[in-house]
Amino acid sequence: MSSLTEAVLAGAGPDELRGEEVPDEYLAAHLRKEDVDIFAGVEDKDVRKSLHVGMVPMPELAPDEVLVAVMASSVNYNSVWSAMFEPLPTFGFLERFAREGGYAARHDRPQHVIGSDASGVIVRVGSGTRRWQVGDHVVVSPIQADDQEPMTHSDGVLGTGQRAWGFETNFGGLAHYTVVRASQLLPKPAHLTWEEAAVNLLTAGTAYRMLISDRGARIKLGDIVLIWGAAGGLGAYAVQLVKNAGGIPVGVVGSEEKGELVRALGCDVVVNREEIGLGGDPTPEETITLGKRLGRIIRKETGEDPHVVFDFVGRATFGISVFVVRRGGTVVTCGSSTGYQHQYDNRYLWMNLKRIVGSHAANLQEMAECNRLFGLGKLLPALSETYALDDAGTAIRLVQRNQHVGKVGVLCLAPHEGLGVTDPELRASIGEKRIGVLRKPARTAL
Repeated sequence: MSSLTEAVLAGAGPDELRGEEVPDEYLAAHLRKEDVDIFAGVEDKDVRKSLHVGMVPMPELAPDEVLVAVMASSVNYNSVWSAMFEPLPTFGFLERFAREGGYAARHDRPQHVIGSDASGVIVRVGSGTRRWQVGDHVVVSPIQADDQEPMTHSDGVLGTGQRAWGFETNFGGLAHYTVVRASQLLPKPAHLTWEEAAVNLLTAGTAYRMLISDRGARIKLGDIVLIWGAAGGLGAYAVQLVKNAGGIPVGVVGSEEKGELVRALGCDVVVNREEIGLGGDPTPEETITLGKRLGRIIRKETGEDPHVVFDFVGRATFGISVFVVRRGGTVVTCGSSTGYQHQYDNRYLWMNLKRIVGSHAANLQEMAECNRLFGLGKLLPALSETYALDDAGTAIRLVQRNQHVGKVGVLCLAPHEGLGVTDPELRASIGEKRIGVLRKPARTAL
């Protein structure tokens, strides 16, 4: 363990942190370029075979960047894609980024450190950093935007220089240290532990933009919102956002156990996929049949068709989403975990004046508004369980096989759960049971 790491774990102040040397290498969950073809012809692309945890070289810090000692991180579906080398090996992203030259060239390495969430302590700031100091407790937005691009100043996510940190860039969050731009940082909610704070921004920020932002569905008081995968990371935050906004969340889940969990989050109506017979890849005819079944259930429970459908599942559900949303309603999508090629009957879209809104992550202001809701205790972390960094491959495998609920956390430098709370009064007022509504006991292996 380096002296800087020891100082971080001891809770050292800014002066002491500045006085310790940055190590030449650090522990990280990473992929290796030499492995990109290991799953050729293999049906079960087990991410535990491609994900390595070991030492990697410490990169140089650019003027607009900070070095964060990562206390905790989490698993997102982009980590599954990365470790499967699908739909494309991420090393191609790193190579293209590196062609910009300058500090971007650092990203093209034989190892790709992945991970797009983190909470931790700033231990170094670049010479161009103004708003952050060594010793600050932070959480990290997954979006890197190019502040020299005009479009970024309208909407950071629309800029062509926007990249997903830890997926389209190197030096991600599943590690003891990470390099991020200062424009990715937000203050850590003081009442949350490191692991609770680390699981929120990517998925909650994405759900915020999809549902609340004026660039998404813009839900309002009383809106009925159908949420596919309501017990997953995105879905668990979508349920809370709809409920907080005065809407009526209708969640689709895969089991009764998951149904109980989303009810605890505030879901008004819960539909088990088995109730409508959804499984696999429905044909166009089956899509209409399934949509009618789902529509009848929603109308029985709420009296109306949904105003909005929240869909990140993709191919298996998208045709149903377009069919079931009400006349003039909106389907908002941010992903396609079951496949990117969607089929739907366009008559139900154009003749009923429905809209499809594409959404990707969130800009920094949207992330900040979402993070504020966590700071106020209005949103609760969707953390269900944690793994040690050494078991990151097992944690990613759990998500790959959809054997999880909510978000799966990874302890990086934090030696155990429960650390990092600096506002115990707020935490007590919210309540441990409510904050840990999705929690399972800590474990290190399946």
